[in-house]
Amino acid sequence: MPPLSTNTPSISFEFFPPKSEKSAFELLATVQDLARHNPKFMTVTFGAGGNSQRGTLETLKNLQKAAPVPFGSHLTYISLTRRELDHYTDLLWDHGIRHLVALRGDMPQDLVWPLDQDAEYYQYTSDFVEALLKRHPFDISVGAYPEKHPDAPSLDADLIALKKKCDAGATRAITQFFFDNEVYYRFLDAATKAGITTPIVPGLLPIHDFTKVCSFASRCHASIPSHLHEKFESPSPSLAEDLISEQVEDLVKNGVPHIHFYTLNKSVPVSGICDKFNLI
Repeated sequence: MPPLSTNTPSISFEFFPPKSEKSAFELLATVQDLARHNPKFMTVTFGAGGNSQRGTLETLKNLQKAAPVPFGSHLTYISLTRRELDHYTDLLWDHGIRHLVALRGDMPQDLVWPLDQDAEYYQYTSDFVEALLKRHPFDISVGAYPEKHPDAPSLDADLIALKKKCDAGATRAITQFFFDNEVYYRFLDAATKAGITTPIVPGLLPIHDFTKVCSFASRCHASIPSHLHEKFESPSPSLAEDLISEQVEDLVKNGVPHIHFYTLNKSVPVSGICDKFNLI
């Protein structure tokens, strides 16, 4: 199938560290399958509070051997000192990681905000981005939230925070997942009005398990259109692929230059979608 616009968007994929030998083997197979689409980059997530530092780095090292693709690491600063983060970012750089997804991370329940500045903690993601770039010339992505971050008092306040992150030197912002493209387009308009010129990449999530997605979306403040609830009452075997295919087709038609996929460590249906729309 030929591209639906004159400019075929570039693509990227997100994975998380596997928790068993079996899942690690399956992840390698997924990465090798998706690598044939020549993604701009692949990223590996980082546990809340720094709990998976070792798992993230080990996963990255294994994946670097499996596929000739630029790999990036998510990195959260919440509850980690500047010195701890400096040490870890140096390790990433020494292992050839040149892309970071800089995030605050989920707030631990026992943590009081704001953090103690005297204890050498970062307070804001914009400060974190600026410090990372001073240490090494990373390519840095940051998060964007079309329906606002769960902890933000309003979308306007969240856009102010996003602008600060972009002004600090982020190359791009990657959105939280959404299931209605109009949510993304409205967010782009609002970001433009807020003076944000940094590219904002749509993040798409295939629905493998609708119940789990609903629970996750509730925690992330991501809305699920009512028609999806109706469709998943009696889902067809191809429903998950059909839905994300519709989203991709619309984004491509509207000239979106890059699409990021939250793969959940699975190549299906993402690989098929990339084939369908010549996303290579």
